[in-house]
Amino acid sequence: NDFADRHIDAHVSRTAGRPLATGAVSPREALAVAVVLALIAFVLVLTLNWLTIYLAFGGLMLAAVYPFAKRYTHLPQVVLGAAFSWAVPMAFAAQTETVTPLAWLVFLVNLLWTVGYDTMYAMADKPDDLRIGVKSTAILFGDFDRHMVGLFQALTLIGLVLMGLRFELGASYYVGVVVAAALFVYQQFLIFDRRPTLCFRAFLNNAWVGLAVFAAIVVDYALAG
Repeated sequence: NDFADRHIDAHVSRTAGRPLATGAVSPREALAVAVVLALIAFVLVLTLNWLTIYLAFGGLMLAAVYPFAKRYTHLPQVVLGAAFSWAVPMAFAAQTETVTPLAWLVFLVNLLWTVGYDTMYAMADKPDDLRIGVKSTAILFGDFDRHMVGLFQALTLIGLVLMGLRFELGASYYVGVVVAAALFVYQQFLIFDRRPTLCFRAFLNNAWVGLAVFAAIVVDYALAG
């Protein structure tokens, strides 16, 4: 991603200090590291079943397409969401040798969450993106960007509740969902005036959302076991 964006990053205040943008790392060095890491990942995937190996090629395609999506579509956040979420069907395939409808529910919930938080990330870069011609959902949604982030957050919460019901999780899990909802409200407060620094802070705050849901799942299974 940094390789594809090395010329763009130099013109965005938040990313101008990245190693490729400054020249601290050469494009050839970056590609060499990427190839080595990809080969290591491929060797690891080969230890799994055939379905997981097949799915890995889908993940590779999404990872390869994403860095260039912002040049051609206002929906790079959706591509990123699909790329991040592709780990879900791969994990199900690796563990159960099948991809159930529940796996696609988790995939969808994670995709919705990603589009929401990455739109806040794009809101932080919106002035620079408009100036250099880069596309994003933040630009696509225009003055309704905060409302659309709220919609994706609401859909994420609905999806989390559905996951809890389908996986038959207990009360501890729903405590985590409530915490996630509270954090979403806080993020809406941060992005209210669309100040880039606060939009970026709202984006980073999603690490706590992930931790809250993850911890709730761990606690719920621990209590059930």
